[in-house]
Amino acid sequence: MIESKICLALVLKIIKMKNFIENLPKAELHLHIEGSFEPAQMFEIAKRNKIEIPFKTVEEIEKAYKFDCLQDFLDIYYQGASVLIHEQDFYDLTYSYLKKCADQNVRHTEIMFDPQTHTDRGIAFKTVITGISKACEDAQKNLNVSSYLIMSFLRHLSEEEAFKILEQSLPFKEKIKAVGLDSSEMGNPPSKFKNVYAAAIKAGYIPLAHAGEEGSSDYIWEAIDILKIKRIDHGNNCLQDNNLIKEIIKRDIALTVCPLSNTALQVVKDLKNHPLKKMMNLGLKVTINSDDPAYFGGQVNQNYVEIQKALDLSRENLAVLAKNSFNYSLLPTSKKAEYIKLVDSFFDNNN
Repeated sequence: MIESKICLALVLKIIKMKNFIENLPKAELHLHIEGSFEPAQMFEIAKRNKIEIPFKTVEEIEKAYKFDCLQDFLDIYYQGASVLIHEQDFYDLTYSYLKKCADQNVRHTEIMFDPQTHTDRGIAFKTVITGISKACEDAQKNLNVSSYLIMSFLRHLSEEEAFKILEQSLPFKEKIKAVGLDSSEMGNPPSKFKNVYAAAIKAGYIPLAHAGEEGSSDYIWEAIDILKIKRIDHGNNCLQDNNLIKEIIKRDIALTVCPLSNTALQVVKDLKNHPLKKMMNLGLKVTINSDDPAYFGGQVNQNYVEIQKALDLSRENLAVLAKNSFNYSLLPTSKKAEYIKLVDSFFDNNN
């Protein structure tokens, strides 16, 4: 009888925490739109565009979403993106993700897109940006979810190629808030893109970059010192260098951490050993994000749920993470303050 009561109390505690997370207002700052491509939607668009993919069923695609490292994931990621051809495809992909944001009480999201993945296949930059941005505009009106777009350079390609895509982006500058750097990290340090980042900043884009996911702390130093980034995507390996930790805190740069991505790609073997809580205790400003949710086993709320359970995060910890997500977004100061007040009010009423 006592064991049953303890078990019931534990179940109720888990349910209450899950409800808290689901209703907590939040922003998502690290999301690749091509990585939100659910197997069923990929199958549907491939069929619509009469494109052959090496999978006969949705289940076969799901089975393929098992990875040993970043490169394993990238191989199938680019394969999936190859079915995106028309403006409507990019619209459908983006709007589907934004509907999930609305369902999870994600009030604002900053979406990365990889134009080179598509322009290298002969898809016009205009097709990509128009489809994505129209979905963002409609989601703002219909779902009350705001969004900014981050144009990411593919780091396994040359800086010359990055310059070409920067040039193509300029007629659509009003639709793009920032530039980022993603794809294969090892062997492609941030310094490789020094000149194109300088040009992007001059053009008015905010500089962001992936650093320290698989690369060492040296990559993070390069990203903040050479590329002048305002936010670090991932950044796990900053913990290799105490001086770097101090510098990140001094410069007030946030880390967009992606728990389920880290375990899916073997960056962290077990969520119970994830460094997120240690980062918070050191004074680093951390946010929780889904990265590529279709591939890594969960949308942003699932990332909150799983990391809370693994590290026994308190409601106060979760509220801090949610406030960080707004405070370190690219939103105007007044809008950040409005959302932070909303999180505080929610916490006071649900603690």
